Parts: sequence; structure tokens; C-alpha cells
Amino acid sequence: MKSQDTPFVGGPLDGRVLPVLLGPTGHPPKTYRVPVPDAVGGPPTVLVYRRVPAGPPGRLGLHPGWKYAYDPEGDTGRRLRWPWSAPRRKPGGTPPGGPDATAG
Repeated sequence: MKSQDTPFVGGPLDGRVLPVLLGPTGHPPKTYRVPVPDAVGGPPTVLVYRRVPAGPPGRLGLHPGWKYAYDPEGDTGRRLRWPWSAPRRKPGGTPPGGPDATAG
């Protein structure tokens, strides 16, 4: 399999460049999860990094590559998003027309 040296920004891996396996399209995965073992022997902590463009496109419109930015919330983001899907609800939010809506 092919790999690419990809920089990591933010979080515990800030400033490191690690080889990341590329997918069938030649791009690294959208999320990169790093399990960190617990010192006491409990369940490992998982650090989540998101793939972002490494910079703006160049003069010829060529893609500059990718880097990974730390996501402190660690949302899995694995839900399929179809164009007809309902928008994502934020935790603790109420649906439209719920009890917080004002009646005319």
C-alpha cells in the first residue's frame, strides 16, 4: 500500500510528521484516530484528527496536499450524510417547533 508523510497540527501530536496510508483514491482518510493507552491500565484514550487542506491552492490551481488538525471534541462523524437527510441536531438542542418555540 502507498503512504504519504502527513503533518499533524494541534494536540499532543503537534509538529509531528507521520506516514499515513492512502486510500484507493490516493487521499489519506478523513479522520485519523490515535489510541493512547491509559497509564493505570484502563480503557485507552482516543485522539481524533481531521483532514484539512494544507494551504490555499497555488497559482495553477494545484492542490497543496493535506494535513491533520486536532479535534478536541472527538466526534466520530461516521453517520452517512445524504442530501435528503434531516440536519444534524446539536446535543441539548430542541427540535424546531418544540416547547421553546413562541406561538403567534
